[in-house]
Amino acid sequence: MAGKKREVQLQAVINNQSLWDEMLQNKGLTVIDVYQAWCGPCKAMQTLFRKLKNELNEDEILHFVVAEADNIVTLQPFRDKCEPIFLFSVNGKIIAKIEGANAPLVNKKIVNLINEERKIAAGKMVRPQYHEIAFVDSDAEDTGEASNENVDKLYNIVIIKPEAVITGKTIEIKEKITYGGFVIEAEDKRVLTEKQVRDFYSQIADQPEFEDFVPSMTNGLSHILVISQVNKQEPLWKETVPNPETEHKEPSEDQHEMATPTMMKKKRDSLQEHLERQDISQFCDIEENVDNVNKFIDIFFPDFKSMTSAKLERILALLRPDLFQEKAEDVLNIIQVEGFEILMQRQIVLSKEEAQTLCKEFENEDYFGNLIENMTSGPALALVLLRENGLQHWKKLIGPSTVEEAKDYLPESLCIQFATESLPINQLYGSDSLEVAEREIQYFFPPESTLVLIKPHVTHEQREEIVNLIKKAGFDIILLKEMLLTKEQADKIYFKIVKKDFYKDVLEMLSEGPSWVMVLSKWNAVSEWRRLMGPTDPEEAKLLSPDSIRARFGRNVLRNAVHGSSTSYEAMEAINKTFEDFVPANTEAN
Repeated sequence: MAGKKREVQLQAVINNQSLWDEMLQNKGLTVIDVYQAWCGPCKAMQTLFRKLKNELNEDEILHFVVAEADNIVTLQPFRDKCEPIFLFSVNGKIIAKIEGANAPLVNKKIVNLINEERKIAAGKMVRPQYHEIAFVDSDAEDTGEASNENVDKLYNIVIIKPEAVITGKTIEIKEKITYGGFVIEAEDKRVLTEKQVRDFYSQIADQPEFEDFVPSMTNGLSHILVISQVNKQEPLWKETVPNPETEHKEPSEDQHEMATPTMMKKKRDSLQEHLERQDISQFCDIEENVDNVNKFIDIFFPDFKSMTSAKLERILALLRPDLFQEKAEDVLNIIQVEGFEILMQRQIVLSKEEAQTLCKEFENEDYFGNLIENMTSGPALALVLLRENGLQHWKKLIGPSTVEEAKDYLPESLCIQFATESLPINQLYGSDSLEVAEREIQYFFPPESTLVLIKPHVTHEQREEIVNLIKKAGFDIILLKEMLLTKEQADKIYFKIVKKDFYKDVLEMLSEGPSWVMVLSKWNAVSEWRRLMGPTDPEEAKLLSPDSIRARFGRNVLRNAVHGSSTSYEAMEAINKTFEDFVPANTEAN
């Protein structure tokens, strides 16, 4: 293929230790794309490299190579890494590393280093005394053997209060936490029990307002977060400012014009300090005491250790039309054998614009027109898959994006197994990154909102069981509020039956105690919730749908545990009337 030939000319292929040692003899700058055999080099960066090669026009001092980590002893620490790695070698010394396909950062690094080489060649500066970076073995890095500092994690528990949740501040709070360099290790949404509130807030139990505070924390949904930070001082890098009086002096043998970074130690803000600086501390409360944190992790996240060791990832996968029509069952069997859970699936006929977006990497190939025609010729199968380390495993399973690359790098991949003669590309697609995966999932499986009611007769323990069933079914609980429904409030939810004779019985049932009113979100949420509820009559539900909520927790037709909207229109009407400030999930279908 013509495209493949251009790539070889642009980047020399280094696939053994001997060629690696030979490459280190290059004069000037060598940009090294370190890749795994199962996925091939990072094609997304090749346009940038070609552009820089043409614009800088420095063939004598600018070289591009691809290096296969699997067969080069020096690159052993980079094996089994999913993220692209770019190394920068100047006259045989590896002086810099960039993780990820960060085009602006890579572009800046190359331009700066080439400008330095030009100045050195022109006698305008002496060669900097670069420090060669050390490659750390991944196993040693994981166990902390390669580090000179203590990098034990410290955990905090954060509770985002119901008032903040219902007013839509949760996303803002989480974003500001992560922007501060903190990591959300685990999160859950739940209605706190009175005991949990009294336990968590025991240090303020003697305050006069505490008894009024407790109900405010138990009548709605809270977000519980486990936040981590590294137990060490953060290095703060600052660039030195050139002295105007010495700026134009000739550099000595020990100096060069490039500003030298100086490292200072700066004590990092605590999470509490960070939230106060961000003006969001009033919306959430933090537990920092190590013993208390461990206690509450055991209460709220009993499986926390397994959660943090098992990195569950969800991705979008797609079977192109030809493969879906001919061998979908074979592929689905392989997916399940490989340990993936299929969370959602749907058939979809792509528009021309959607096909062009998915196939953008092939737009310069001669067969691009035929590819788009094929992609829009019939239904494709879109899947949401979940598995530990799902992104990397799926990429390794399906192989590179073209058959030719798969033959070279991963001949046992599904790309080869399901190759067709009509097109030289992989018949399976997978997201490039977890960020892209979330965007693609939102696009192909647009969330829908529905209104849900858990009725007064359901005990608190049963409500928690129902919430767990909701989460297990893949619903996202957007809002939850405990309400003793008045007739006016009930009319907003049951507006469809307010003129029915039996409505007075419904009102009497609702007056027996507080209900939980929820907004749930999921693709096809209305129909999925009705399926999970089961038939209206609990006795009928026990026969037809014994695992349904009404079969398990319903008493009779009136006290059948839960209620849900019948259609998307009714759901939005009830939600808008009950939660006037609520912004619904996108309900537009593709």
